[in-house]
Amino acid sequence: MTAFTYEAVDTAGKRVRGELDALDSSALTRALEARGLLVLDVQHANATPPLRSIGFPLRTRREVLEVTRALASLLPAGMPLARALAAASNVASGGVRTALDSVRERVERGEALATAMAHHSDLFSPVYLGLVRAGEKSGDLSSAFEHLSVQLEREEQLRAKLLSASVYPLLLATLGGIAIVVLLLFVIPRFAALLEGTGAVLPRSTAIVLAVSTSIQALWPVVLLAGLLIVALAAWSRTTENGRRLITLAELRIPLVRRFLRDHLAGQFARLLGTLLKGGATVVTALNDTAAAVGNPVARDESVRVRDRVHEGSSLNGALAEGSLFPPLLAQLVAVGEQSSNLPMFLLKAADMFEQKTERTVQRLVTVLEPMMIVLFGGIVAIVALALLQAIYGINAGTFQ
Repeated sequence: MTAFTYEAVDTAGKRVRGELDALDSSALTRALEARGLLVLDVQHANATPPLRSIGFPLRTRREVLEVTRALASLLPAGMPLARALAAASNVASGGVRTALDSVRERVERGEALATAMAHHSDLFSPVYLGLVRAGEKSGDLSSAFEHLSVQLEREEQLRAKLLSASVYPLLLATLGGIAIVVLLLFVIPRFAALLEGTGAVLPRSTAIVLAVSTSIQALWPVVLLAGLLIVALAAWSRTTENGRRLITLAELRIPLVRRFLRDHLAGQFARLLGTLLKGGATVVTALNDTAAAVGNPVARDESVRVRDRVHEGSSLNGALAEGSLFPPLLAQLVAVGEQSSNLPMFLLKAADMFEQKTERTVQRLVTVLEPMMIVLFGGIVAIVALALLQAIYGINAGTFQ
């Protein structure tokens, strides 16, 4: 018996870790799955944990996509799995290539491909593993990799569109903020020294602007601390489960953001579930893998609730209709898919629809935000400039009297 550490997802959708003795990793995986756990990773107790992709996440994602495409091309040609893995590793580098070589070695020792890939959960998501597992069970592994390559490509395209739409507003906000800080902390104090040296009575607008600048200069430690707290809060909200859940619940209370977020989460849920079902997984197994793969904690909780209701005997559309996170349209499309016995197709159609709505909402937000930010920053600069010009004009006018 050998000691292994494992990471899995329980029926409530929570990640659990532990250590158990087993003959090998495959036996431990089967024992954990018999207890209703979805196994994500199994390691020897004394093994060094796999390195997470930190430096180049974009490059890592692209390499995983290229490896998946290579396997989708090589397996239908009749190439044995171990040889296909060895050939596919040539399109990768660094940690991805090392992980793929490790997977090949485990497969050559007799492990199932999904079990071997589960040792590298930092590269292969639960949905990836679920599709591979379903392909192995159905004997059609090549189709599983074809579905995966399409899925990963869609995710990459959507991520690129959202990123490109947000670049200009972020750049505008950064430059505008820097301009205002320079005005308040450097430009205005120099004018203040000149204006106060004249002994003239300053206009009210000028006095207000100078008071704001003086207050910010005096309270700069507080302003700096507030900025650091905002950065820390943003990091906490992105790196912790409770933080992501709290931010999501707050965003769901903002009308326009709520609409965008619901469409985005519904598209992600439908895409994952439809891809798994199309790959041959059962509804309950697909829901289990989807719940483990969804990154948003609120969406994960909803996915677990839907899975539990389906497991209790409810229809999928009925379970979705009982919740309030996903738009009602998703439940209606699922109902049509269940009635026509073509649920995977309708889920993927729903995913296309919600992803298109998400892109349109982002474009509308950007269209509204850009002029608002220009007006806001331009208005602040104009107010400061007019206040200073008014003071200078008043001083000059007093000189000629």
